[in-house]
Amino acid sequence: MSRIASKPVALHKFRPSHFQPATGPLHFINPSVHSPIRKLRYQRLYCQNESNPTDSNSEKNLIVESGSDNDNKAGEVTSSPSGEGFPELPNKSLNRRIAIVSVLGAVGLFLSGRLDFGVSLKDLSAAALPYEEALSNGKPTVVEFYADWCEVCRELAPDVYKVEQQYKDRVNFVMLNVDNTKWEQELDEFGVEGIPHFAFLDGNGNEEGNVVGKLPKKYFLENVDALASGKPSIPHARVVGQFSSAEARKVHQVTDPRSHG
Repeated sequence: MSRIASKPVALHKFRPSHFQPATGPLHFINPSVHSPIRKLRYQRLYCQNESNPTDSNSEKNLIVESGSDNDNKAGEVTSSPSGEGFPELPNKSLNRRIAIVSVLGAVGLFLSGRLDFGVSLKDLSAAALPYEEALSNGKPTVVEFYADWCEVCRELAPDVYKVEQQYKDRVNFVMLNVDNTKWEQELDEFGVEGIPHFAFLDGNGNEEGNVVGKLPKKYFLENVDALASGKPSIPHARVVGQFSSAEARKVHQVTDPRSHG
């Protein structure tokens, strides 16, 4: 006597599976594929039928890989058209133009420097009037105490030269080198402690004031203009800027007693 199951399994839940048998013997291929990065090793397993041109599903691949999709993308090498991604180098004509402009700029800078800053202390000294003559011609006088080793003196030489060229017909300009022992008395008389020291004298040889050290050009220019105009006083009677100490002067013997420098 047969027993009926309490929980029968419905046959409609099963779906028929379709299996297409291979038309030929199977060949298993297990190649080792290395990525270009040489860090990952991929294993691939191919299950392949004998080729059958009439069956589009004749080849079936079963692939087992180690690694991830991101790793595969990292190992891919994409080709790009030649020259893409690299900046174009300047051509020879452009380089030549740049070189010519640079050379012209350097030459212009050199010439401008020679025109504006080519005046030296020796040039000023050579053009200066002797001290004794300046005190006897009745004109106001500017006496500069300087030294060849004085950096500030050399720096102010172009400005002094420009003012001198403007007023040389009405004002005497005298240069006295503090290294010359001939001027020890004048150093004490004018109280020279720092150089450059500019003493401004009226037509009678009386000092109206002095300017010491590195200062804006207008101080020197306005004082000289006041002397040339015959004003009773100068606008800057006592002004001190950056200077070199006169105590550091290098005393030497006078080679030419007639030299006012």
